[in-house]
Amino acid sequence: MKAENKRRRILSGVTCAIACSAIVVFAGCRVSRPANDHASTQTLYTSIGSDPRTFNPILITDASSGALTADLFESLLQLNPVTTLPEGRLAESWDIAADSKTITFHLRHDVKWFDGQPVTAHDVLFTLNVIYDPKVPNSIRPAITIDKQRIEAEAPDDYTVVMHLPKPFAPLLYSIGIPVMPAHILEGEWKNGNFNHMWGINTAPDKLIGDGPYKMARYAQSQVVNYLRNDDFWMKDEHGGQLPRLHGQNVTIVQDPNAAYLRYLSGQIDVYAPRTEEVFPLEQKEKNHELDITVQKMGVDTGSLFFSFNRNPRHFVKGAVTNPKMNWFTDLKFLQAMAHMIDKKAMTDLVFHGLAEPAVADISPENKIFHNPNLKDYDYDPKMAADMLEAAGYHLVKPGVRTDPKGNRLEFELTTNTGSPERDQMCTIFKQDLESLGIKVNYRPLEFTTLVDKLDSSFDWDCVLIGFTGGVEPNDGANFYRSSGNLHIWNPNQPTPATPWEAEIDTLLDQGASEMDLSKRPPYYWKIQQILHDQLPILETVRQQRYASWKNSLEYYQPKVWGTYKPEWMEFKAN
Repeated sequence: MKAENKRRRILSGVTCAIACSAIVVFAGCRVSRPANDHASTQTLYTSIGSDPRTFNPILITDASSGALTADLFESLLQLNPVTTLPEGRLAESWDIAADSKTITFHLRHDVKWFDGQPVTAHDVLFTLNVIYDPKVPNSIRPAITIDKQRIEAEAPDDYTVVMHLPKPFAPLLYSIGIPVMPAHILEGEWKNGNFNHMWGINTAPDKLIGDGPYKMARYAQSQVVNYLRNDDFWMKDEHGGQLPRLHGQNVTIVQDPNAAYLRYLSGQIDVYAPRTEEVFPLEQKEKNHELDITVQKMGVDTGSLFFSFNRNPRHFVKGAVTNPKMNWFTDLKFLQAMAHMIDKKAMTDLVFHGLAEPAVADISPENKIFHNPNLKDYDYDPKMAADMLEAAGYHLVKPGVRTDPKGNRLEFELTTNTGSPERDQMCTIFKQDLESLGIKVNYRPLEFTTLVDKLDSSFDWDCVLIGFTGGVEPNDGANFYRSSGNLHIWNPNQPTPATPWEAEIDTLLDQGASEMDLSKRPPYYWKIQQILHDQLPILETVRQQRYASWKNSLEYYQPKVWGTYKPEWMEFKAN
């Protein structure tokens, strides 16, 4: 229930899983249980859409893994989803030097790992060393790299961490909200080169030594994840009572969104992120007292859902032979034509039942400071797209067949993750529209973990519909924006920028992070959004409106578009 702690941008899977990770983080249920057992057991039942890929927080690139480990580990700071300002977790206070290049964190003295060992400054230093290790692939490093340099840190004592920055770095208090790892468990393995193999999904839950509000008790693949309260958790309520108030959570992995909805209707799930077609029926059931629930609109999606074409030469260039797709997918005229073929109105009306809006900029309008409101959308215009293709040499040689300037038929693979009817419908709309132009599209959705492997390992894909989570601090998306980032999806991990515009984005990121005056920072990120809009490495689609729904027996549940506020205070009222 601490999605607000996840600061880096990560791949999101099933659409409902994004909402769950942003609203609930943990989801799960059990098929049969007494309807009135909440007050006595204080166990939360919810659901999530896919299995995790890892239990190692440093290696996470997907939303499910982040959601299912978020309550196991604490970070120095976290985002307050109401104020959108950083607040303390392991760090109870911090001091920033006058030159903004040194920051001192004062750690709490009462935090223990699950095995009883104290959490100390050494754990923070160890975590930073792992993140900066080039042999440990992770999405955190780009967000805390300053002018290609790491943050140097020292520990004057067990409960003080002093970080030295090469220059002022405005995003630090947001970017440092990373999970701190137990040095006494993992440091030896890291030094022996084994860190990347630690805490995979086959790890016994009792071997996951964290310091968060919950311990994992059981994981059964494609079935359930169970959690028990950490009775030694450091946080107390205003009366000195133990937090969290819930005693446990049961997370059922439900890949079929329809099945998850039926579980909520039947009372097997306590908190739910409704899809757009479910919002009105739930509102009616609330209004007519058929269900004792609350349905609440929170805002528009804070992330981004887009099509992207693969521009990775490591996949398309073999020796002296270049696959013609590489030429298409890097041709701005081709990409502009594709952008004019995304029917956002049809997607809004048919897929999201009117509860969505066209996405133009990469940063969500919910981010009031950094969203660029001045971009002009690519209107859906099949005739314009056809004319642009013809002018660029992509000719319709006969009905239903269009070729490139060298006579190669325009044909490519389109994929997204299974388990999302919304994404499936969006891909179907896009495929049908492109085929009306004579472009053959082979649509093959993939299971999410398989899809992620293709995106970040084998690079064997052509076009994908995928989503990313979004944060308040845009630099936390550096693993996506920066040319060297592991989630720079169209061509990741570049040793040097492949294009001038990617080099410009790298420079803008550095400049925006160095500007300490908040009022002067937005233009750098507005420009980045402008470049992405013009160069089209990603083709924006729509952002759906996000809703939360929950049983009224659950008290102090406060979902916000940026996360859950004070989740440790949640409890079920007495019968």
